[in-house]
Amino acid sequence: MLTKVHQQRNFPKITDEGLDDLRKRIGVKIGQTAEPWCHEATRDNIRHYAHGIGDDNPLWCDPDYAAKTQYGGIIALPSFLFSTSRIVSGYVGGLPGVHAMWSGSDWTWHKPVRRNDEISTEAHLKDLIEHQTRFAGRAIQQIYHVDFYNQQGDKVSECDSWCFRTERDHAREQGTKYAEVRAREPRRYTDEELGEAYKLYRNEEVRGATPRYWEDVQVGEELPTMFKGPMTVTGFIAYAQGWGGLYIRANKLAWQLIDAHPGVGIKNRFGIPDVPERVHWEEDFALEVGAPGAYDYGPERTSWLTHHLTNWMGDAGFLHKASCKIRRHNPEGDMLFIKGKVTRKFVENGKHMVEIEQSASNQDGELSVVGSGVVILPSKG
Repeated sequence: MLTKVHQQRNFPKITDEGLDDLRKRIGVKIGQTAEPWCHEATRDNIRHYAHGIGDDNPLWCDPDYAAKTQYGGIIALPSFLFSTSRIVSGYVGGLPGVHAMWSGSDWTWHKPVRRNDEISTEAHLKDLIEHQTRFAGRAIQQIYHVDFYNQQGDKVSECDSWCFRTERDHAREQGTKYAEVRAREPRRYTDEELGEAYKLYRNEEVRGATPRYWEDVQVGEELPTMFKGPMTVTGFIAYAQGWGGLYIRANKLAWQLIDAHPGVGIKNRFGIPDVPERVHWEEDFALEVGAPGAYDYGPERTSWLTHHLTNWMGDAGFLHKASCKIRRHNPEGDMLFIKGKVTRKFVENGKHMVEIEQSASNQDGELSVVGSGVVILPSKG
């Protein structure tokens, strides 16, 4: 597969000096970084994000429907907050030129984000943890904490999210995680295979206005399987339209970004500096950094897991917590099947809660992501 790469080059390495400099930032409040994609939860911003993950829940998208709910109007889907902070989405500092892969998050939501809420954030680098990985050998888990506030100063959410910083050369030349994937012929689905998967779209249930009561939920109960895919570059770009991406800029603004941060600019086959984010739509570059092909966004996959939960809980439910840990890339052509099971019911501070474990595998049964959620449900009592 690497014969497709037009040029072989060497990328910067993880150094002890670079790590020492980065550790000095732990706990230090981060000032103004790149402008977030969304400052406000407008009707259009919410809809663009929801549609970017394939979520057609009318609570996010239909003002007439939402007006009849307990909220009295549109609210934002929980994962919308990714669009209000580039840091929670993977905008990392330090180790210039070392690849960053967004790899997981732990979210807690305290209040819904309502239409036209203005969101501000506070962030700091929380920790650096060294790992040895099959993908790229030595890797640094770089964890950030972000708090989200509305215009009244109420904390609506908080999140720890992390990227793995990996050496591109090692991942390409010595990483073993995707050796079998790269050796496979490109997958081509039959109409019958696609039709079978599309049944899950046709039968996808949005609980909506029908309450799911805490008393009616049983430990061990399985959630309906949610389907995402087949993965296409078109789908990845649809997500970026709602989420904003990290480095997607055009013309003068693209030049300004790379002029200010030269490590962000990696020359393409025309000799033009371009951003590392193009691993999500440019197969050759994805292969060059050790990935199995152009692949989905990490925050996108987390948003699919929360979509699975919000479909199940209905309008009267509230997603309180969600965790996501990414296990492998979803390259172009993959399908993803998300499953969930109720593992615990409990009451905390008078709120009736349900804990759910989630996992998602691709069409070959390879584990793609694991997650969990805590949902607050209405009680008959």
